[in-house]
Amino acid sequence: MTTAPPAHPSTGPLTAVPAPAVPAPAVPGPAASPGTAAGPAAASARPAADGGPWTRLVRLTGLGFLPLALLARLPMAMVTVGTLTLATAVTGSYAAGGLAAGAVGIGAAAGGPLAGALADRAGQRPVLLVLALLHAVSTALLLAAAHVPLGPGGPALPAVVAAALLVGATCPPVGPLVRVRWRALAGPDRRTLDTALSYESTADELTFVLGPALVGLLASLVAPWLPFVLSALLVLLLVPAFALHPSGRAVAGPARAAAGPPVPMSARERVLVLLPVLGMVAMGTFFGALQNGLAAFGGRFGLESAAGLLYAVLGLSSAAAALSVAWWPQRLRPGARWVGSAAAMAGLSLLLLAPATVPAMVVALLVAGIPVGPVMVTIFTVGGDAARPERQGTVMTLLAGGVVLGTALGAALAGSLAELAGPDGAFAAAIGAAAAMVLVSGASALLTRSRR
Repeated sequence: MTTAPPAHPSTGPLTAVPAPAVPAPAVPGPAASPGTAAGPAAASARPAADGGPWTRLVRLTGLGFLPLALLARLPMAMVTVGTLTLATAVTGSYAAGGLAAGAVGIGAAAGGPLAGALADRAGQRPVLLVLALLHAVSTALLLAAAHVPLGPGGPALPAVVAAALLVGATCPPVGPLVRVRWRALAGPDRRTLDTALSYESTADELTFVLGPALVGLLASLVAPWLPFVLSALLVLLLVPAFALHPSGRAVAGPARAAAGPPVPMSARERVLVLLPVLGMVAMGTFFGALQNGLAAFGGRFGLESAAGLLYAVLGLSSAAAALSVAWWPQRLRPGARWVGSAAAMAGLSLLLLAPATVPAMVVALLVAGIPVGPVMVTIFTVGGDAARPERQGTVMTLLAGGVVLGTALGAALAGSLAELAGPDGAFAAAIGAAAAMVLVSGASALLTRSRR
């Protein structure tokens, strides 16, 4: 590798990509005149006419894109909990349910980056269309494996686990690929990019609260297979709509592929990308350990099933804080923002050790969740800045996969600690993950500064 990275972090890595001809929605004002493309130049040249950062997002993509991208990622939030519920119901074993749910996570962690790399080379549209069909087939295979007896003992667990692995591997990584589009559409406008990424983190929080709740409602009121039918229908209807949306023109995968094979990354560039991925692994470890800790905490009061509701409390404050990043000062660089937010996350996570009652834990979770959203937003920003334009899909899906792997790691580690020391043992694992985040963010900030 002899060439330097193509863009300075302060200007964004996609400035060399031409703005797509995305039709602007019918919004009054000169910036949305008929036939005019709402590109990054327009977004940055007329900030007063745009009416603020959130209005600029709508002008870039059209109003329908935001709910479409939100709902298209909902199946990913449904399949893990849905598989856990289904496998447990048909086998009568919590261990079998956990094994099948873990297979979904492993499949998603492996399949997501592969899909991202393919999207970088061939464009998002064909990859998403193929994945939508494969995911529907994989869902059908999982339902068949769970309901067709293959022996005297009922459904064969290996068949259920294998099908669950396919379901995770073929689930379209809509969230990461949406972020790739936003980076291309925002161009050099960092305010618009921060707004878009803060919205995406909030959308992720909402779907990962809504998805499990929807699974629980449908499974308890009708049958454990119904969430999978709904998930497959959402994938078949919404993912192709997202794939064919005009905003996809911003990501010119085929054009990049025609320009020749990507130039190999230097060791320095690899480390700059690896550190945000490690940050996401630490974030996932925090989430997984926290979930187990809350289950053990609720068990003290006979409320084991309330762990999901307690966890959602942290998601609420995290989502609200993520939205606030759109108004943070632009002079605060992403590296410094990551270090500061991670340090706040590590410090406030100590509050988890204090509560002795459920209301006190609710307050602690509300406060501890405040820095979580900004950390998530900033890691996606740092990771995207470190990646080259032709590798944005790969890096964004690696970041999302890091959360999945970290969650599995945190759940396993905290489960053992909770057995030994109760909920405080699991919370200690979450605090340790937050402390590791501080170290990773500091290393990234130092390396980025020396690069500049």
